[in-house]
Amino acid sequence: MARQRQQPFPEPIQETWRQRYPLFPRLLFILDGTGPAGIHARISALRAATRAHDLAAFLREVPVLATPMTDLLLHGPTAPIWRPVQNPDQQVDWMHTRHP
Repeated sequence: MARQRQQPFPEPIQETWRQRYPLFPRLLFILDGTGPAGIHARISALRAATRAHDLAAFLREVPVLATPMTDLLLHGPTAPIWRPVQNPDQQVDWMHTRHP
């Protein structure tokens, strides 16, 4: 009877979503129901949330972008209206992948 060889180190468990998608899709936030100051405050809150230590590795791989609904309606989703939450002064298109 042949014995199975055990691997010295088991393979890491892969998340289920990675079986279908090679990359996690970008996260797009569409902000509405407030004026420019409120939009700025919401993006600042998102930026503060990204500073959490347990999210750091995730956010190196996944772009998180936000835009006001008014900009989306005026210019369309492919226009450079999206603000990376880690650099909200920058405006990029929704395919943006680089972090500042």
